[in-house]
Amino acid sequence: MGHPNTIFVTNLHDLPHYTRELRPARLVSIIQPMFQPERPPEVAADAHLRVGVDDITEDDLGGILITEAEVRELVGFIEDWQPAQGALLAHCYAGVSRSTATALIAHYLKTGDARASAAALRSASPHAEPNRLVVSLADRVLGCGGALSAAREQMGTSDLIVEPLTTLRL
Repeated sequence: MGHPNTIFVTNLHDLPHYTRELRPARLVSIIQPMFQPERPPEVAADAHLRVGVDDITEDDLGGILITEAEVRELVGFIEDWQPAQGALLAHCYAGVSRSTATALIAHYLKTGDARASAAALRSASPHAEPNRLVVSLADRVLGCGGALSAAREQMGTSDLIVEPLTTLRL
């Protein structure tokens, strides 16, 4: 396991390449059930969390909306991650919304500073658009009193040029 104290974000297409190259200690697949990948052989079974949700923020759009229970599971999985033992890799379909929300939550959980976490994510990823619902549910689960959501909003709008890999250091 390499790359200690690092959070990576990628998309579904580049996931096989980056799991081979990075050999992350933990993997989060936060993507629609129909696109959930098989567990890469480089990742232990208990080190891969699957969250089968669509990239939506409202129930009226049709699709699978993330629940507070799923965010609690995500938070618990990230809390159990020991950054010194290797990287966390998060992916969704495009590597822009659900996975960057996961990266924001992970960085916050390991640093305790919502604003610094949002600034670090924006610096690492000009294209990041963390899913507002995922962030707001994490804000509630973690008892942040709106700080995590406010930090997400302070990131502003994203650059439309999407890179295949985001690297966020703790």
